[in-house]
Amino acid sequence: MVVWKADPKGLSQADLDACVALLRGGGLAAVPTETVYGLAVDAWQPAAQNRLAKVKGRAENKAFPIQFADLGQVERWLGTIPELARRLFERFSPGPVTVVFRPDPPVAFLDGSDGTVGVRIPDHPVMLQILRAFGGPLAVTSANRSGEAPAVDPGAVLESLGCLIDALVDVGGCCTGVASTVVDVTGEAPRILRDGGVSSDAVFETLADNEVLA
Repeated sequence: MVVWKADPKGLSQADLDACVALLRGGGLAAVPTETVYGLAVDAWQPAAQNRLAKVKGRAENKAFPIQFADLGQVERWLGTIPELARRLFERFSPGPVTVVFRPDPPVAFLDGSDGTVGVRIPDHPVMLQILRAFGGPLAVTSANRSGEAPAVDPGAVLESLGCLIDALVDVGGCCTGVASTVVDVTGEAPRILRDGGVSSDAVFETLADNEVLA
């Protein structure tokens, strides 16, 4: 396993290139976000996602959330974004909000069994650097085995998963430890699936002019 250390400005160009090459080659890297450390793989590679599921200790047919560098990237890869999802991205992204919606048209390997996908634009400079350089979606889940506490520093990642991953992007212990808020906008009314870094009040205030919330 390789460890790449990043300073506040990001990874060196050589380390960034190596990280992107590893991910494009189907590798699995532990990466920082503003919430917790995550495990990332290329979202377009089913074998990589299956490996991620095994490392995580969860069913292979359960879709992982995906991350993009910005809203433009989301639109390029997933097509039309529902209006409610767009409002949330424009208000809270980059930031700790994951929005669940149905891509139009559906996208292979990115959607769950019900055709939905959870999308987040993280607010961490190193993760955004990686996402921009990668140029597409990464499937990202918290860096821990299912049932364990999420890792908020490199030591916790190595202790839990060091023998199971290919690389670690080390930025120190800068994560908040509070997961993203997950908002589902696929039904008749938006639902909070998980409380997190953005309050439910702030979410519903953002969507307050939608008639189904009146």
